[in-house]
Amino acid sequence: MLNLIILVVLGYIFYTVFKSYGQYESYSKKAFKDFSVSHASLKNSELGLFVALVAKVAKADGKVDAFEAQLIGIMFDDISAVFPEPEKTKQILKDIFNEEKDRTDNIEHIAHTLANTIKRNKAQQQQFMGFLIQLAFIDGEVSSGEEEILSLIAEALEFDPNAYHAIFDQFEKMMQNRQPKANIEDAYRLLGVSANDDMKTIKKAYKKLIRQYHPDIIASQGKSESYMKEATEKTQEINQAYEMIEEARK
Repeated sequence: MLNLIILVVLGYIFYTVFKSYGQYESYSKKAFKDFSVSHASLKNSELGLFVALVAKVAKADGKVDAFEAQLIGIMFDDISAVFPEPEKTKQILKDIFNEEKDRTDNIEHIAHTLANTIKRNKAQQQQFMGFLIQLAFIDGEVSSGEEEILSLIAEALEFDPNAYHAIFDQFEKMMQNRQPKANIEDAYRLLGVSANDDMKTIKKAYKKLIRQYHPDIIASQGKSESYMKEATEKTQEINQAYEMIEEARK
């Protein structure tokens, strides 16, 4: 079963990643007002390198599923909104993702380059690896292909093996301890729709709620861990309700 914990953590990860840029103290339009948006400048930045690794993990099991595509799309929306040319930035991010998702020959090279770019910052390495592991768990289990790519990336980043397994085990336990599904009536109620509404209306309501409870890279600034936990739990409930309705209508 898909797990949208990633959707919440996604914005937080990218906020903390960009917060660590030496020249950018906050992730805002002001901070990026002089950034020259081009394919080369983005692809060679920490962001571009990380997006390339995200692409490889997302496609490691053979496909990028609908929920992965949706949350990555939201990520691109959130990030590009603070750049001088949002639409151009978003398209470049998509291009980088699409260029890299089917390539497996350069995983170690990109991870090594990223490691050098962030100067082996242990906290930042943990942010990157934490997200990539979370992404692999989005469909409820990690495939052998995903695990192989994660291991390659962790080794190239010189990431502490003990820390890697600790994060991995944390997500395995989280997946095992998921709450049972609500009933279909609760699902409709949670999304604020009725059984008579069509899927287009239901999907619109679902996206609106996800946007409301997904703290993007701007809204996440200064938020506490308890806020992030509550938002994570809420998005899980919303996602579970939407999945239940989808299954009932097949």
